[in-house]
Formats: sequence, C-alpha cells, structure tokens
Amino acid sequence: MTRNLPTVFIGALLAGACASSTSGSPSTTSASAPPQTAPAGVTSLFNGADTSGWIGMSSRDPRQYIDVAPETEDTQRQAEQAAFDQHWRVEGGQLVHDGAGPLATSQRRYGDVELRLEYQVSPKPAATVVLPGAPPSPAAVVHLRGTPLEQWTAAIRKASRPVGQWNTMRIVQLGERTSIHVNDQVVADHERMINSWNPKLPIARVGPIQLEGQGAEVRWRRVYVREIPGEEANRLLAAKGATGFTSLFNGKDLTGWAGATENYEVVDGTIMCKPKQGGVLHTEKMHRDFVVRLEFKLPPGGNNGLAIRYPGTGDTAYVGMTELQILDDTAAQYAKLDPRQYHGSIYGMVAAHRGYQRPVGEWNFEEVTVQGSRITVELNGTIITDADVSTVTEFANNRAHPGKDRTEGYFGFAGHSDPVQFREIKIQEIR
Repeated sequence: MTRNLPTVFIGALLAGACASSTSGSPSTTSASAPPQTAPAGVTSLFNGADTSGWIGMSSRDPRQYIDVAPETEDTQRQAEQAAFDQHWRVEGGQLVHDGAGPLATSQRRYGDVELRLEYQVSPKPAATVVLPGAPPSPAAVVHLRGTPLEQWTAAIRKASRPVGQWNTMRIVQLGERTSIHVNDQVVADHERMINSWNPKLPIARVGPIQLEGQGAEVRWRRVYVREIPGEEANRLLAAKGATGFTSLFNGKDLTGWAGATENYEVVDGTIMCKPKQGGVLHTEKMHRDFVVRLEFKLPPGGNNGLAIRYPGTGDTAYVGMTELQILDDTAAQYAKLDPRQYHGSIYGMVAAHRGYQRPVGEWNFEEVTVQGSRITVELNGTIITDADVSTVTEFANNRAHPGKDRTEGYFGFAGHSDPVQFREIKIQEIR
C-alpha cells in the first residue's frame, strides 16, 4: 500500500537537508570544480557557463502556463525574467541562487523523467526541486491532508550530509509516482504525488523542472535529466508490487477466455479485437474484488472497454458493474462525447481525468482496482478515476445502469469493431 505524497514533499526533502546538521567544514563553493560532462544517455540542464535553457518563473499552477510558449507570455514573464537575472548567477561552474526572486525554470517541459543533480546549502536556507507539473513548497513544513509529515523530515536528515557539503539526488517521476534517492539512500519509493494546487486534479502531465533556494544561498551543479520512453516507463510501473499477480493470457492463444472468442485473435503475443468485430471476450472465472494490470495499444480512433463484473450476457456497460472506457480521446469523431465516455471513465456514470494517454500507437500501462463499490483507474502512473459507483444517481442520456451494484462477475474486453490490442494481462484477487 503506497502513501499519498504531496507535491510539497520535494521541498521538504531539501529543506530537511538544510536543517540536518550545522556541523562540518565551512562551504568552499567558490573553489569547486565545474560540472562534469553529462554521462551517456542523459542531457545536461545546466551547462556550467550560463543560464541558457532556464527562465525565471514565480510559484504558480503549471496549468496556467503549460501550453503557452514563453515568447508569447505577458509582462509578468518579463518581470520574472528581470528578477531571475538579478537573483541567479553562475559561479565556478555552479548555478547559484541568493534565496530571493523567482524559481529557475527549465524552458523545456517534461513528462516521465529521471532527474539527477547535486546541491549544497548554506546553514539556513530551504531548497526546493519541483518535478514536472508540480508546484514548489512555499515553506519547509509539509502536510499530508493537513498532517505534518515528520517521517519524511527524519528520513532526509538521516540521508543528508553536513551543511556545506555536496548532496546528490536522483528522482524518477512516472506519471504522479515518485521515487527519490538522496546520497544513494532511498527516501521515497513509488509514492503518489498529490497536486497541492488542486487536490481534486492529478498533477499536470508535463511541466518544467524548477530549482529554488529560499531565504539564503543554495548552489546547484551536475543537473542532468533523461526522458523515460513509454516502453521503459511501462516496465518500471509494472515492476512495482508485482508479487501476487496471476497471468490471464499465455501470449499464444485464448486459453482461459470465453464469450466472443471468434471475434478476437492473438497477434504478435497480444489479444486483438478483429476489425469490424466486437462483443465481450471474458475470463472463464468470475471475480469479486481484484486488481488487474495490463497494457493496451490504440489505433487511431480506437474504441474498446474493460468489462467489470460482467454477468456473461448483455451490454456490460449496463448489465455489468460497468465498462471502463478504452478510447482514443484525441480522435475527431469523439470530440463531442459526454465526459463520462472518454478513456478511463466509468461508462455513463463517472468521468475520468483526460490527457494522460501516450500518443496513439504506443503502449499504455493501466491498473484497475475494483473493491466493493469503488473503482480506481491508474493510467501510466496517474490516477485518472477514483469513484464509488454506489453513490452515482445521474447517468448519461438518463439511461439507468441496473448492474452497477453487482458484487461478482467476469473480467474482459468489450470490443467495438476496432483492432485494439492488449498484452501483459494480470490479475490479483483482493481477499
């Protein structure tokens, strides 16, 4: 079971590092060597010579600027840039912040990344790293839904080196799942990051990387980033908590499956709905509470669905607990759908958050948890749906869903004539 990780957590990590120890040798930053050449396979975000690739930006919700090109922004950006030039400098191959002014913000936006950097703090600052799409912490205090996270402060203090010494940090961000190493010690492992700007929304799909020192000088060097390809991200996501899952698909044939078997075929180790065919292909065994993991790939305009607690006959969207949409949300023909019909939605009942699919033609990783009357859908590391269907009283097109309160049924795929593909299909019963 993972713990909820607020977006302000990264701020707490570095702030904790600042407070970890006031002992040790004085800072020798002015004599420090310039950053090393970026290792193979990664990109240097800081060239050691100037602030190329960085702009100044105040702390604000990335959804306000995420799709706006820097050259088109207003006078606020110009003022922020002037303040950035005043409070940030390059010295001895290091990016130095005096503790005031805006955040150093990468001009490039990132999604799934591995970020590596080194930082050094003076005795009394709070330093912040802001991952793609996440806001910075305005203070060193971190709360999880109102509760201070002292355990994280303790972890960072244990991992940190004395003030004046360089610390290393490695962060892997997959969707809203965050893993952090400080000085090679694990501080967070696949924890969920909550959007502190609006906890009702997931963190933004993409956004800049930001650095800050609050109140006193902080130095940064060897700031490297590697964009994680979708296939690798899927493997990393699938590897977490994999114990206890049972495969539902042997990669060769439809053994273990029933229903519309004549309308599906195995192609290159995947289950694919035949073009212009459909119906529900479902497991031979019924399931009550479970977690299912799978990968899916959509063709342009692709439409399918996950049958949840399907009784074996009829339209699973209505007679089953639900059909969870598998849909190309970007297709023009779906531009005017009811919000409760887009990908990840509990069909006709609960709308999913949109914008977290990989480009059409790439494989996506999805995890669905069905427990009692609650359904949670996590797509590519981001929870896009989390709802209790027993509380739903309004339906798309005013059409009732008599099966929504079913407690048992088959799991399967609800084909709608398109060659949508599925693989790595695994299930874990919840006892």
